[in-house]
Amino acid sequence: MLNLRVALNIANYAFRRSACSYRLRNIYTVFNVRCVSGGGSSRYEGDDNIILMGCPGSGKTSIGQLLSDRLSMPVFDIDNDLLEPHWNTTVGNKLSEVGGDKFLELEGEALMQFQGKGQIVSLTGSNPMHSQSMEHISRSGLLVFLDVPVLDILERLERMKVDRIVGQKPGVTMEEILKYRLQFYEKWYDIRVLCCRNDDLESITSKVLKGVQKHKSRAGHVSTRSKKTSLSENTKSEPKGFLQVVREGLANDGGLYISAAGVPHLHKDQWSRLIGCTYQEKAVRILEQWIHPSDLHPGKLKSMVENSYKMDNFNCNQVIPLVHLHKKQFLLELFHGPTASFKDAALQLMPQFFQEAVKSSHGNSRYLIVVATSGDTGSAVLDGFSKHSGDTGTSVMVLFPEDGVSAIQKAQMRATTGGNVHVVGVKGDFDFCQSAIKKIFNNNELTNQLQDHYNVKLSAANSINWGRLLPQVVYHASAYLNLIEQGIITMGDKIDVCVPTGNFGNILAAVYAKLMGIPIRRFICASNINNVVTEFLQTGIYDTRNRDLRLTISPAIDILKSSNLERFLYLVTDGNSDLVRHYYNDLETQKYFQVSPQILSKIQEDFVAGCCTETECSQTLQAVFKETGYLMDPHTAVAKTVADRFSDGDCPMVIASTAHYGKFASDVLNSLGIQTRTDDPEMLFKQLDNLNPNPRMHTELSSIVHKTSSRKRVIEANVNDVIKEVIHFVEKMS
Repeated sequence: MLNLRVALNIANYAFRRSACSYRLRNIYTVFNVRCVSGGGSSRYEGDDNIILMGCPGSGKTSIGQLLSDRLSMPVFDIDNDLLEPHWNTTVGNKLSEVGGDKFLELEGEALMQFQGKGQIVSLTGSNPMHSQSMEHISRSGLLVFLDVPVLDILERLERMKVDRIVGQKPGVTMEEILKYRLQFYEKWYDIRVLCCRNDDLESITSKVLKGVQKHKSRAGHVSTRSKKTSLSENTKSEPKGFLQVVREGLANDGGLYISAAGVPHLHKDQWSRLIGCTYQEKAVRILEQWIHPSDLHPGKLKSMVENSYKMDNFNCNQVIPLVHLHKKQFLLELFHGPTASFKDAALQLMPQFFQEAVKSSHGNSRYLIVVATSGDTGSAVLDGFSKHSGDTGTSVMVLFPEDGVSAIQKAQMRATTGGNVHVVGVKGDFDFCQSAIKKIFNNNELTNQLQDHYNVKLSAANSINWGRLLPQVVYHASAYLNLIEQGIITMGDKIDVCVPTGNFGNILAAVYAKLMGIPIRRFICASNINNVVTEFLQTGIYDTRNRDLRLTISPAIDILKSSNLERFLYLVTDGNSDLVRHYYNDLETQKYFQVSPQILSKIQEDFVAGCCTETECSQTLQAVFKETGYLMDPHTAVAKTVADRFSDGDCPMVIASTAHYGKFASDVLNSLGIQTRTDDPEMLFKQLDNLNPNPRMHTELSSIVHKTSSRKRVIEANVNDVIKEVIHFVEKMS
């Protein structure tokens, strides 16, 4: 059997030999990057290297030569152009002479001598295992990870009759050592090239070029109300980086931030690469499509993801499992996080984004996160920022409708301890809380006062914050992959998705998942009696005139002004920010707007919608428990009620189960016909536990019965009172 290095040298000798004099003659040539999509081109000039990294047998040398041909850049192969001249012997001989461990050390020392510019550099498969030398070479250009399927590599190595690589100990299989090495590649890359099964070299080369072009273009983020007329036109305002829009929360013009480059897309064969991955692995691979590595390096993103979705936070190994309910209906259980709602999936991660954003600003301002909540967001924000805000001096103020959340939701928020949090009940509804915060953000006199007198800036953690919304895309994509893993569908089969909808963020994340390549046939928008969104999807008319918000047993969707609908309208109008601005000006001044028949038709290509009464919600909750033993919360019951109307049996239906039933214990028990005479969480939880329901009681939720708090601040529904509360809290922080 051949050593891998020897086999690769033989296979590529003639290929390299013909290019050798060209490489040496052009060793400092500046490179051009050509765009490979859409037949267009753009030009980038600079002296960065493109550094190829990947497992042995991933094709680095051959792809390096193809890139050289396309970009007119010289090739530099670490094995042949650095190591062998440096050692004055072949790589194979050196490995035999010193052994694997010493070889890695000497190889790293040699790589420290690299000083080239403007080249295609092919690293060895073992270079990334030496940290000091990788830190050195990473400063010279873009590190591109050729993420080739392990099965493809095993087949190539077998054809080459290679049975051992550097670092492979006796008793360790080739597959085991290749998978072990992945952790080192994951640490260093700037760009991951997600290769498909049986991709040829030309296809991988094109993917590398596309990734490099995307990296160089760095489109950034713009407001839904920015001064432009279509996605294809340049914005008049400078696009902002990911961390900047996370830090700011709401755009200065009152709009919401979105990606200026549109929605990234993965081919179905690339999605197939994620089958069998852990939730954390899926999250990294999906989110890095959205987040530029110059804003947040993939290695740091990976660390944040792992910190967010560990067992300490989510009491389920799968993080967000998909369970079968009945026939072709499946529940996406989004409630296994620390505060028992779907908000945890984003709000364990978003505070880490925010912490990094504050550090990257290089300023000395402190930040106050101001949040409006209809119940779930408040406790999730408080938990997330208490764990993950670090030493940034960030504080959190939560506004919630005093009579518009459950007793247990209220207890969760008021049980939060710490001098940097402030929980305020408002004698109004959620729409007031949300609109008050937007008015505060746009109050220049207040923001200047906070900055000048207290060195404090405002930001948001609702789903109006782009960093809050993106993590939600992951679980919708993961649900589809779970159906494949469970043998329910095969890649390419379509599914329906039903989401209980208030602020439109959760269902918008599903829309983004579809645009990324997940085959979703229909989005089913489910509302309770506050059905302004479902009416809009049915008629194209958004009308809040003569309409009062009504309190229901599903308070998270007791909303009349749906913030994230603005991002959706930006999408369906092809980025027509003038039109979006017109809609929301009308909504603010007239409490009404209407889209054109053409836009409505476009919306209804993918969307159906329905609402249900309180009675229907309770009947569904009771019927499902009686028939299956599964106990759902009222929001999930709303979705199930509406989903039943649209279930045609043609494809699986994924229903978003957005909260644990324990958060709404009193209403759930009443829906089951069990009388409750107390709001005491401990007594309510005991009643629920006696039912022996599936799923079982939420551990973290149960713990609030042992927490007490004197935080019972309540104010009138008046913007001036909210402003006074903000100033009072900031003064206390100071």
